[in-house]
Amino acid sequence: MRPNLPKLIFAILLSIYFLWIAWDPMQGSFLDNVDLPLHEFGHLLFRILGEFMGIAGGSLFQVIFPAVFVGYFIWQRSFYSAVVVSLWVGQSILNVWVYAADAVVMQLVLTSGSTGAEGSFHDWNYMLTHFGLLGSTKTVAGIIRFLGTSTIIISGVFSVYCSFIQADEEV
Repeated sequence: MRPNLPKLIFAILLSIYFLWIAWDPMQGSFLDNVDLPLHEFGHLLFRILGEFMGIAGGSLFQVIFPAVFVGYFIWQRSFYSAVVVSLWVGQSILNVWVYAADAVVMQLVLTSGSTGAEGSFHDWNYMLTHFGLLGSTKTVAGIIRFLGTSTIIISGVFSVYCSFIQADEEV
């Protein structure tokens, strides 16, 4: 079985890039500029479900949005496309980790231009406080980081694998 060379090269390069993001999510990525508007739109979209869901909706929607595309590609039996897009899902989860890990210290500069410590509202501080988990921020954030990193690793492996599957085998 011979690989589709362009797909293989793209899968390897993309996997390396996303693994680099997983290694140090604080460095950010070009997709952060996509995640932020999705996050903010998620607040508006989920607001109809109440205050808590309106706040949680930002982090939820920025992960749900690329996951919908993964589902679409799976439905179309375009598995290579699905696993490539699932790399974005992993990155977006890691982007949520950055925000969640900041829940206690609140040092991230938010869309208001100031930090939560300076009085700006901080989603994850609110959500973890709501559930009585603010003292467990490191654990919650660790779980989120594990999920994001695992998603990237699994997607990277499968993107390389899928580059060996011929288009006629996918259908």
